[in-house]
Amino acid sequence: MYEVEVKVPAELDRVRARLEDAPLEVTSQGAVVQTDTYYDAPHRSFPETDEALRIRSEHHQSGPVEPSEAAESDADPHAHDDTAHETRVTYKGPLVDEESKTREEVETTVGDAETFDAVLTNLGFEAAATVRKERERYTVAPADGAADEFEFTVTLDAVDDVGEYIEVETELADERALESARSGAYNVLRALELDPDDQIRTSYLGLLLES
Repeated sequence: MYEVEVKVPAELDRVRARLEDAPLEVTSQGAVVQTDTYYDAPHRSFPETDEALRIRSEHHQSGPVEPSEAAESDADPHAHDDTAHETRVTYKGPLVDEESKTREEVETTVGDAETFDAVLTNLGFEAAATVRKERERYTVAPADGAADEFEFTVTLDAVDDVGEYIEVETELADERALESARSGAYNVLRALELDPDDQIRTSYLGLLLES
């Protein structure tokens, strides 16, 4: 499976407003708080090989979040009404092109973050850093009559100690569709009045370590 992803810095309030007016079909997926713990391997350096291994703990906020509601909310961003919790382990391979953040990705759900951390620790892996972010997700498809055939997830991220960003992504099984999917992601950014040339290929982990 390949994850095609384009990320740009953005003011989230402006993007929320644009989601309501853009020529796109937009459906809210709700909001979550994610805590990602990244690991170093005992047998090779992931920063050198451009790989990543993480445990993600995700708390889901109850109910969908509409763009207008998110923009107007003045609630404590750390005070979420969590209705579900999920833990996933993800391996990300090296970037496969020079124009986006497309990678091979392997992911599975696990029952408990602390238990799997113990498994990795006993195998010689070491926790390197933790990234916490608040995310709002929207499913986005081109409006009727558009040529793009892909459905994308648009994610509005507020990342602790890093800043505000937008990610546009989709998943593919066929590597031959990568270029077409990347072009579709650029079109979504333009519909949101964002510039694909502003994209950042550095991960949130990398941005955090650079800050």
